[in-house]
Amino acid sequence: MKMRTTTRLIFWCFLSLGAVTTFAQQDAQYTQYMYNTMSVNPAYAGSRGQLSLAALYRSQWVGLEGSPKTFTLNLHSPIRNSRVGYGISVVNDNIGDGVVQETNIDAVVSYTIDVSQEAKLSFGLKGGGNLLSLDFSGLLKYQDELVDADNIDNKFTPNFGLGVYYHTDRFYAGLSAPNLLESKHFNNSAGSENNFLSVDRINFYMITGYVFDLNSELKFKPALLTKVVSGAPLQLDMSGTFLYNEKFSFGAAYRWDAALSALLGFQLNEQLMIGLAYDRETTELGGTRFNDGSIELFLRWELVKSYGRLVSPRFF
Repeated sequence: MKMRTTTRLIFWCFLSLGAVTTFAQQDAQYTQYMYNTMSVNPAYAGSRGQLSLAALYRSQWVGLEGSPKTFTLNLHSPIRNSRVGYGISVVNDNIGDGVVQETNIDAVVSYTIDVSQEAKLSFGLKGGGNLLSLDFSGLLKYQDELVDADNIDNKFTPNFGLGVYYHTDRFYAGLSAPNLLESKHFNNSAGSENNFLSVDRINFYMITGYVFDLNSELKFKPALLTKVVSGAPLQLDMSGTFLYNEKFSFGAAYRWDAALSALLGFQLNEQLMIGLAYDRETTELGGTRFNDGSIELFLRWELVKSYGRLVSPRFF
């Protein structure tokens, strides 16, 4: 059993990094993407009409030693009496209890125009970079042989991304490519037996959703996130969420050929919201005794103060 766990972990580590050129590195995935939009689309910055701070923690495959863990922190706001929004995004991935550490830090700016009296169109740009650390000696925790390669210590790779985001008080849709540079993270000497190579591929996102009023107290929002990246299967995340009395949200999500999820959220007051999501794999991995599913915790704090033209509903 220990050998099976070890083999899978090593495979996930190097698949995440794109250990050979045929593998495409993908951005981090989220079940509560509907509350974490700025991580995938810079045009979202400032669209909520107030200073918004959101944090999300995801523990993948709970119970499996060394499984991936992701922490995301976003801060964004409109600039008063202008059409400009700004923000900062930080995403940290940890695989193998520190064997792989990857951090993306980006600054974001957006510009919004009025398409009609109710509809707005925002354009976003983000720029920053990636810090990658890889401790090959740490793999000894999961295998018997030492990989003959130099460790990587906070190697910086610059990148930038673009996005567009259309929204009314009920509907939203966005297209984005958060990282446009296909950067090579590391490549050992040619001819080496362990010639590891990690290449970032461009991830394209399409996100959309619509809010229905079922009655005076209950709203329903179906949402869709589509991700396309070269060398990897098409990813579709579909969700349906109810919002009761502007306070309590609950729903379910499905990641195509991958996982089923349950979602809960609580608007504690005008400023503070918490959310929880639980994923269960629908693949063979979901039936193993080492995998208890994946968990996400979400927290959002907002300085509730309208800046007029950029205000959008709390439900997205």
